[in-house]
Amino acid sequence: MGQAPWELWWLALPGYVVGIYSITVARWPFLAGLLFGMAHFALALNWIIEPFLVDAALTGWLAPFALLGFSLGFGLFWAVAGWLGMRLSGGPIGVGVALAGAELLRSYVLTGFPWGLPGHILIGSPALTASAYVGAHGLGLMVLLGAALIAARTPVRMASGVAIWLLPFGLALTLPDAPAVPDDAPVIRLVQPNAPQSQKWDPDFIYVFFQRGLAETAAAPLGRAPDAVVWPETSLPQLLRYSDDLRPVIATAAGGKPVVIGAQRYGEDGGPRNSVVMLTGEGGDVAQVQDKFRLVPFGEYLPLQGFFEMFGLGPLAAQLAGGFVPGDGPVLMDLPGIGTVLPLICYETIFPQILRQVDRPKAILNLTNDAWFGANAGPQQHLALARLRSAESGLPLLRAANTGVSAVIDARGNILGSLPLGEAGHLDAALPPALPPTLYIMTGDWAVLVLLLLMVPFLLWRRTRNPVALVRNPT
Repeated sequence: MGQAPWELWWLALPGYVVGIYSITVARWPFLAGLLFGMAHFALALNWIIEPFLVDAALTGWLAPFALLGFSLGFGLFWAVAGWLGMRLSGGPIGVGVALAGAELLRSYVLTGFPWGLPGHILIGSPALTASAYVGAHGLGLMVLLGAALIAARTPVRMASGVAIWLLPFGLALTLPDAPAVPDDAPVIRLVQPNAPQSQKWDPDFIYVFFQRGLAETAAAPLGRAPDAVVWPETSLPQLLRYSDDLRPVIATAAGGKPVVIGAQRYGEDGGPRNSVVMLTGEGGDVAQVQDKFRLVPFGEYLPLQGFFEMFGLGPLAAQLAGGFVPGDGPVLMDLPGIGTVLPLICYETIFPQILRQVDRPKAILNLTNDAWFGANAGPQQHLALARLRSAESGLPLLRAANTGVSAVIDARGNILGSLPLGEAGHLDAALPPALPPTLYIMTGDWAVLVLLLLMVPFLLWRRTRNPVALVRNPT
């Protein structure tokens, strides 16, 4: 319940105490960890059924299996952590350390899926900005280790656990607020056409949504005219190679200002790509193209493709035959009048390590189509992760989402303006300034990994020094 949209972090913290304690007193810690993990992921990732309900007649029957599969698969990480943690220390501290290690592993193995992490419960709290020091996994380690110490139920350890919980809130207080947006900051217009996924590619509606996007692009500004315009992921209604008649129309609506738009195309190798395209000039000339390089498993490509094709199943989100091919990335984009920006398409914003793979930009541009995620937890959690990327990196983030939430986020993770879910519109956002590189950007997740590795021999040594810990009290 600490995850968005609930953000009840004060309830989630003691919830981890109950979960870790339950593992330590269970007869089978593996099973207790599995049940704890499955319950967590079934609630946190309940939106995973939404893509299967877009075409309910064809894929709706898969929705419950998807939720069960994700909950079981990710729950197994917690099951192993429960078993391993008891082997490490015979008590809750080992379980907390093992859970933190399992979540770090889950974020990287098999392409990684760092969504629904324990540290994410603090995104909706005043401790968010502490991620500039330690990142999501550092926050998660403090959440889990604090819970484990409290679950140990001795006065000294319980006090230590509360102190660890307070640590990220204290770290957040050491950081100054984000600098004010200068009066002469460039203005970027974010366009939200609000195309429901069930209608987005329907021939009767495609150009309705395109005309809506054009109208929002051409709308008179309330203040300064935009210096650039950003449309969401896959907003161009034609393949890029066939869009010669559409691009000048977009450029005219934008008054000749640069437009960054999501499009689909075929690469030089013939492979279908999900791309970001920068259009410049009055003719909408293609100035730069960047292809999505972190693709969504089962959405944009199929692992074990031959097996699933036997059942007539393909990638849910891929409109082009065969699924998408990953591009080379990440790559910076030089946006005229703005400077260098890092365009990230949809799912790519959940991976913090991407921001350490490029020279430091002035801002992050996130083009996404969250219509696949429904209208509740999915889009709200995706927005929360965008806030976390800003707070971790000290970079502003501008987000154009098809059905919402489009938003401008400052370098401390604060939302300065947004468009609500399920509404068409546009948002003129003055670009917030970037901060210097954060400690997390300089160190990444290495600090947490080293700390976890150092804890393992310490816990083993401590267990051998305390033979009583080898026998668990079944009560």
